[in-house]
Amino acid sequence: MKKVEYQNVKRMTSTGRIIHWVNAFAIVAAVITGLYIAHPYYQTFIADPAVDKYVMAWNRWIHFIGAIILDVTSIVIAYLYFFSRFEKPYKKLIPTTKNIREFFAVLGNLLTLNRHKNFDSSHNDSFNTVYFTILHLMLVWMLLTGLQLYVHGLESGISSIGSWWPALLHLATDWTIPATGGTLMDVRISHHEMMWWIVAWTMFHIYYQIWRTIYWQEGDITIVFGGNKFVKKEK
Repeated sequence: MKKVEYQNVKRMTSTGRIIHWVNAFAIVAAVITGLYIAHPYYQTFIADPAVDKYVMAWNRWIHFIGAIILDVTSIVIAYLYFFSRFEKPYKKLIPTTKNIREFFAVLGNLLTLNRHKNFDSSHNDSFNTVYFTILHLMLVWMLLTGLQLYVHGLESGISSIGSWWPALLHLATDWTIPATGGTLMDVRISHHEMMWWIVAWTMFHIYYQIWRTIYWQEGDITIVFGGNKFVKKEK
């Protein structure tokens, strides 16, 4: 009978865990307020119209702040993809034979309910790296379409920090109008639909982390809390 030992390995830095939870709360805030902006679905239950009229304004402000947080963390994540001293995720995106083999090994492990586990689970695998890269690309699209909707509201062409800001946003995001269909409503629909893709991504992410924790029995779900996990070593 094989003796099973566990090795404690570090999988996520404190910076990575902070970014993870900041992003999680920012996405939740952006989804809740974004749905309200698209179609107001709750009221303040306060009879005073002077108070009630600011509900949409507060929702827009929270949505905007959440979006800014996601924009900033996306820039940080893009930097860490290439220059992190802990691990460089971009190396897992290179379509080498090793990465492709690992990607399908992890996918096969999921589809066969852990019947075959022919890869090293002590490090971040190529399947998870690709999956998170998809999220970051979706967030970039949300950023571009969101800024296009934002700059459209600055009809005067000026802002509190000058006319250069709206001009820069138009230069960076006006292309999203023809890319989505030709009208601003197409941009709005694309922004809204991408939100549901991000929600679906999040649901599978949570499911998969619980799945790995149950099937692998290596404490994967604790990575985002303490940064470490335990890897089985059979002897």
